[in-house]
Amino acid sequence: MYFKNAMVYTRAFAFQLGAFGVEDGRFVDVLGAPHPDAVDLQGALVIPGLIDIHTHGNSGADFCDGDEAGLRRMARYCAQHGVTAFTPASMTLPYPVLERAFAVGRQVALRPEPHGARFLGVNMEGPFFSEKRKGAQNAAYLQLPDLAAFQRLQESCGGLIKLVDLAPELPGAVEFARAASRSCTVSVAHTDADYDQAAAVFDAGATHLTHLYNAMPGVHHRQPGPIGAASERETVMAELICDGVHSHPSAVRLAFKLFPGRICLISDSMRACGMPEGESELGGQKVFLRGRRATLADGTIAGSATNLYDCMTTAVSFGVPVEEAVRAATWNPAHEIGALDDLGSIENGKLADFVLCDGLLRRRRVYLSGAEVQTG
Repeated sequence: MYFKNAMVYTRAFAFQLGAFGVEDGRFVDVLGAPHPDAVDLQGALVIPGLIDIHTHGNSGADFCDGDEAGLRRMARYCAQHGVTAFTPASMTLPYPVLERAFAVGRQVALRPEPHGARFLGVNMEGPFFSEKRKGAQNAAYLQLPDLAAFQRLQESCGGLIKLVDLAPELPGAVEFARAASRSCTVSVAHTDADYDQAAAVFDAGATHLTHLYNAMPGVHHRQPGPIGAASERETVMAELICDGVHSHPSAVRLAFKLFPGRICLISDSMRACGMPEGESELGGQKVFLRGRRATLADGTIAGSATNLYDCMTTAVSFGVPVEEAVRAATWNPAHEIGALDDLGSIENGKLADFVLCDGLLRRRRVYLSGAEVQTG
């Protein structure tokens, strides 16, 4: 299949008018001469399929349910909304619950959902967090950094853990980051750390900051905290939830300035995403969805009810340039989980996961390996 007259989002993080093709599920002839039988896209935008590296669930399912049918439903929902790959996130829960969820993930990885987003691995969010900044995590299951427990989980799921989170102020955090960074990306999260504590963990091997601004101290000119430590290290990327609830539009614009080229847009979506308003659940706790806002009973903001594609377009509506927003939802997340060989950009030889959209980024068609995903 070949296409022409497309505004292709290139590896230079810019749009260029040209042609491209798909053969055997991979991109070919990107920006080459148009094929005689090419479909005329009449100037439509073509962007890589989005990659959500931090989503707990959608359509009534949660990754930690440990339910294969639910995980496959999550994958289908993602694909239908332009998210063609994902690494679902766990929660602060007992180790046996995590082990079961990760094992189910391995089954989906070995036998992919035919019409769903690619399951790329696991984001282990918890249980190595600060009680003070636990957010919507369940305090009953918090643990100190435990390298042996992490390694057992990593081994049992066949190395599928792509991200692991921890609070730098906890005893053993520096040693954990140094060791765990050899097998996956280590992220700072749910922390009350000061600048020096965060800097020590980044210098030990952490290269990621989970949901910037949320569940961490803000920036103060005498106490810059983990945000200050992360922003000045060019190896660190920062996640950002842009659902219109978790961060003010000005804070979103500021994030892209603090971390130029280093923002990963995420959904942090939970099972309420794609569902009607009302009562839901996250990590064994009741959640109440009203409009776009999901909260615990005490009013604490929980995960989002917005998919990553809508987070990306919201970022654009807040004033983030289209090119930067697309990069933050495609190339950057692929980089953070080691998937750039096959995904994250439209280049010859990469898997042909892409989205056709209009000039306002309104989604028109979604493709997985060059095959159109049915979204109706």
